[in-house]
Amino acid sequence: MIRPKPHICLLLLSVVWWGALLMSPRGYAAESTETNTTLQGAQEATGSTNLPSSTASPVPKSQNVTINLINRLVQRGVLSAEDAKELIQQAEKDAAEARAQAPSTGSGQTTTGQVMVGRAIAEQETTPQESNDTVSVHYVPEIVKAQIRDEIEGDLMKEARLEHWAATNSLPPWVDSFMVFGDIRVRWEEDLFPKGNDDSGVFPNFNAINTGAPFDTTGPDFSPQRNVDQDRERMRLRARIGTEINLQDGFTAGLRLASGQDDTPVTANQSLGAANNGQGGDFSKYAIWLDRAFIKYELGGSPNENLAISAGRFDNPFFSTSIIWEDNIGFDGVALQGKEEVFQGVRAFGTAGAFPIFNTDLNFSSDRPDKFPSEDKWLYAGQAGIDWKINDDFSFKGAGAFYYFVNVAGKLSSPFVPLTSQDQGNTDDLRPSFAQYGNTYMALRDITPTAANDFGTIDQWQYYGLATPFRDVDFTGKLDYTHFEPFDISLTGEFVKNIAFDRNRIEGLAVNNRGPDQSDGSLGPFVGGDTAWIVILKLGDAVLQKRWDWTVRLDYRYVESDAVIDGFCDSDFGGGGTNVRGYTIGGALALSPRVSLGLRWYSSDQVAGPTLKADTLLIDANATF
Repeated sequence: MIRPKPHICLLLLSVVWWGALLMSPRGYAAESTETNTTLQGAQEATGSTNLPSSTASPVPKSQNVTINLINRLVQRGVLSAEDAKELIQQAEKDAAEARAQAPSTGSGQTTTGQVMVGRAIAEQETTPQESNDTVSVHYVPEIVKAQIRDEIEGDLMKEARLEHWAATNSLPPWVDSFMVFGDIRVRWEEDLFPKGNDDSGVFPNFNAINTGAPFDTTGPDFSPQRNVDQDRERMRLRARIGTEINLQDGFTAGLRLASGQDDTPVTANQSLGAANNGQGGDFSKYAIWLDRAFIKYELGGSPNENLAISAGRFDNPFFSTSIIWEDNIGFDGVALQGKEEVFQGVRAFGTAGAFPIFNTDLNFSSDRPDKFPSEDKWLYAGQAGIDWKINDDFSFKGAGAFYYFVNVAGKLSSPFVPLTSQDQGNTDDLRPSFAQYGNTYMALRDITPTAANDFGTIDQWQYYGLATPFRDVDFTGKLDYTHFEPFDISLTGEFVKNIAFDRNRIEGLAVNNRGPDQSDGSLGPFVGGDTAWIVILKLGDAVLQKRWDWTVRLDYRYVESDAVIDGFCDSDFGGGGTNVRGYTIGGALALSPRVSLGLRWYSSDQVAGPTLKADTLLIDANATF
């Protein structure tokens, strides 16, 4: 603790005492420790005609700040000599009473304020008394009170700035508004492919095509293909740091930075030693991305009644599982969330929002003087549900949601002839800017056969878009049993159906997710689907908050090709995406309140189409702060 300097203590004491004097409706008296000549000298120095005249003399200086202050007031004509004497007399009386009452705080400890008072009293007692005359103060004008307060405050602040006597134990007020948090995860990952997968070139990597140059379908080479037969192992890192800022009056802001091998929306993993997008490899440094940035306003603020609106880039606002939204995904746009207790133990909640998925390049197409119309993509979504405390042991949370995706499906372009890989079609921007695996694709470009492309036998530069629109109806529920709290048992389920799925339309467009070719060499039938579901069982501590807390998880999922958009769902199961089924088993163990170890095993199989099985092992060390 910083000890106040003696002169600062005395000055503070004078502020406290004089403030009490000025703000009181009554006058106070004090016993004088100065002589009449002191007061008379002050009167003559001010030229006051209201005080008894005497021979001019300088104002003597006391070691007591309060006495000096009163003398100066007499000198300036604010007080009469009689008032000043009475004021000093009463001050000494009150000081004596304070001294008798101030040995301790009642807890055996002397406070800083008591130390200050004690020092001031001690100094008064050592000051020689030269007169016992008394004066009284009956009235001080308000303008004078204000002036005195301002002068004293200014002197104190100037002294503090010059000597820095309070700088080491105080922080700027804005520091308390920031809450910093973050985590670091180090992962060992094994990607394993059992024998028997189809490696004949039937698994195009549409993301590689759509994020690079278009693919010439008449060329001699295979399109970019995904790995289906060679095991891989890698060490991966995820680091995130963020802050939540209290802006007061219901406003908050959030900011988070994260690692990432690229700007992938579903993960912040960085493979160590990987050279990708100009970063990494040979101990090179890795990139940091803006992962969250939002402003939020809340009304209510209680657990049972609250209304909030968020704008910017924020966490997933919907109650869901990873078969539709990857756990790490961030939402861009605006979201409105509310909750209210409708019955005792039953709380209703709802979420609605508008989220831009893709914004058309301002100069699209870049190689034409006349530009193409925009192909902006949006998600409009709403969810409503309840939190129900059934009894002391059971609670249930359930919700229904509708996700309406705009302009995510591909469209055939206007007929044109791309002469080079740089030429653009007017629907090129409908191709996904990011994708994983599983969705059904269609060709976007209507390329006209002419002599320039040898009547369709060369230069068939092609991009691909999603073959179906997406209008997802979603139901999610969770049942918790907490009788053995903190040990918890929970069962979670989610069901999703894409009601915009039209098998007949897709049949004539799909370039993947087909069965074996027909005997006449024509493409096999389309075998994709529109439904997804998952069931998750968790046992153990709901939150790992002390050493040896643990949890285990078992789930089974079935996700058809076009139930959800593969670019937004689970990034680990089956290599990431849709058209997968299988189970997950895993667990986590706390080594300390902020460090844990995790283990997870994924085993997946393709739902429809050529054979593709994949197993994934994840071993994680997690640290949070």
